[in-house]
Amino acid sequence: MIDVTDQTFQTDVLERSMSIPVVVDLWAEWCGPCKTLGPIIEKVVDELAGDGPEPKVILAKIDVDANPAASQAFKVQSIPAVYALKDGQIVDGFMGAQPEDVVRDFVQKLLPTGQDDIIEMLLAKGDEASLTEILTAVPDHPQAIPALAEIYANDGRDEDALQLLAKIPETEETRRIAAIARTGLTSNEENADVEGRLAELLPNVKGDDDARQEFVDLLAVLGNEHPNTAGWRKKLTTQLF
Repeated sequence: MIDVTDQTFQTDVLERSMSIPVVVDLWAEWCGPCKTLGPIIEKVVDELAGDGPEPKVILAKIDVDANPAASQAFKVQSIPAVYALKDGQIVDGFMGAQPEDVVRDFVQKLLPTGQDDIIEMLLAKGDEASLTEILTAVPDHPQAIPALAEIYANDGRDEDALQLLAKIPETEETRRIAAIARTGLTSNEENADVEGRLAELLPNVKGDDDARQEFVDLLAVLGNEHPNTAGWRKKLTTQLF
């Protein structure tokens, strides 16, 4: 179980649901029925999540009073309200306190099926043939698409990579892979080469749209974890404004 805030909603709910079903419990301290439902849904999710290294389902609790933006995302009219998300989309939900058997059935329907198990196995292999097999069965699979697109981009099949990425919503990961495809770099390029090119482009970013786009793409290739990325972003802002 995780307590979600307005600041963590994108990461803990939307992005997490791209790989694991997320049950969202909208509640408030003053809500009596919430106090009845809360322990039930926590118990059920805990039992059905499994004891493997990765849970089969996770519970995200949102205090609607403390986190109005996150609750607004569900356009909730009354609480308790519970929603199930997969791949960034609401797939089911209910309102009001429910008995344990109803909650259990609700969560059970989110768990992986036989096809899901096969897809997990193919994702773990991660090679082009396995990822292509997944997309034959699930053409918009949110994990297989970026994984295969990165293989295409690193292999020089840049247009194929970009066409594939266009099938799913943009994320930080898809932006990084699209940047690899557009710049012609691979994920294995030395960061020094990327930073050298950033230095060359910087004087031209204000008046040259292509230079500015390449600069932004190179920042995505460099990645948020690189210690110099924030500095390059600051230089870009200074140059533009």
